[in-house]
Amino acid sequence: MPAMPYIRNLRPINHKTAEGKEKEILDFAHASLGFIPSMYANMANAPALLGTYLNGYKSFRTESGLMPSEQEVVFLAISQFNGCDYCTAAHSMIADKVSGVPREVLNAIRERQPIPDQRLAALYAVTVEMVRTHGHPGQEALRDFFSAGYQERELLYLMLAIAVKTLSNFSNIAFATDVDERFAAYKVS
Repeated sequence: MPAMPYIRNLRPINHKTAEGKEKEILDFAHASLGFIPSMYANMANAPALLGTYLNGYKSFRTESGLMPSEQEVVFLAISQFNGCDYCTAAHSMIADKVSGVPREVLNAIRERQPIPDQRLAALYAVTVEMVRTHGHPGQEALRDFFSAGYQERELLYLMLAIAVKTLSNFSNIAFATDVDERFAAYKVS
């Protein structure tokens, strides 16, 4: 059953007719991606929301030290746990077409099956644990994370990823954002 929006009176901001801060943030987003995802058009109703998301997303991507495939596993873990079908579809496409997540790992994540890569499984598990426990991960998840070769610094960047992805997840849930055509093949069924 599709999610019902609880933000009902706001509409996506049209980039072509936007003005002021809404136009500025959408211009920035368009320059970065070459298009305006539906998610961004909705978030632009509060330019600070979209700006915070874009800044944090870029910082996680460029500063975390995690490989693109690892970053995608983190974003998928958060989005899936939060029940955001839009971000799960988008990050599945990015994982498959851009970030080099092995197909068997992506399939396992999407099907909620054991991940056949110990390092990525530990990363996924600690990310879910951080979200599920509101930042109080259990000793087993932490032990597996550190045993897989990750460092404490990466935990701080997981916190950043959780914060930013939660902004987009909650926004998409609030608007019941339709999955963009370029992500449609990865829709959650």
